Amino acid sequence: MLSLPDDLSSWRVVPGVVVPGHQVASGQAAHSPYPRGTIEMQIPHFQARGLDLGPIFLGTLNVSIAPLVPRLVQPEITLAQVKWSPHHPAETFSFCRCQVESQQQLYPGWIYYPHPETKPAHFQAPSTLEVLAPAIAGLAYGDSLHLALNPQAVHLTHPVP
Repeated sequence: MLSLPDDLSSWRVVPGVVVPGHQVASGQAAHSPYPRGTIEMQIPHFQARGLDLGPIFLGTLNVSIAPLVPRLVQPEITLAQVKWSPHHPAETFSFCRCQVESQQQLYPGWIYYPHPETKPAHFQAPSTLEVLAPAIAGLAYGDSLHLALNPQAVHLTHPVP
């Protein structure tokens, strides 16, 4: 279950915009090999390794924080070699707690980071974070929000010109 630290004053708050993803995580992609979505399939494997994501939406919230580029440097949790699908090799996932602020409401969440070196497809833009959070009513592509990030876990840089 997700809990946030009592003191978020040292966390960095960044603006973001909700952007479309590949819709494979939620199972909404037209030609997805995973009609239930990858997140629903992965959750039991995460739970078996001790990560309870709590009541989250079964898909990712893709948030562009451009021009910033995030890099996970000290994830809270890394689950190596998770064999969640019979169709793909095992993947490694890292997670960092975050907080989503949308429409003056706060939602606890996780930065969800499938390691690119073990991920078979569906990569995100360098400035896009994938977030697992509870369903946020009324949130749509193009909407602005804010993310609170732990600066010890996630470093933010500007792209090299």
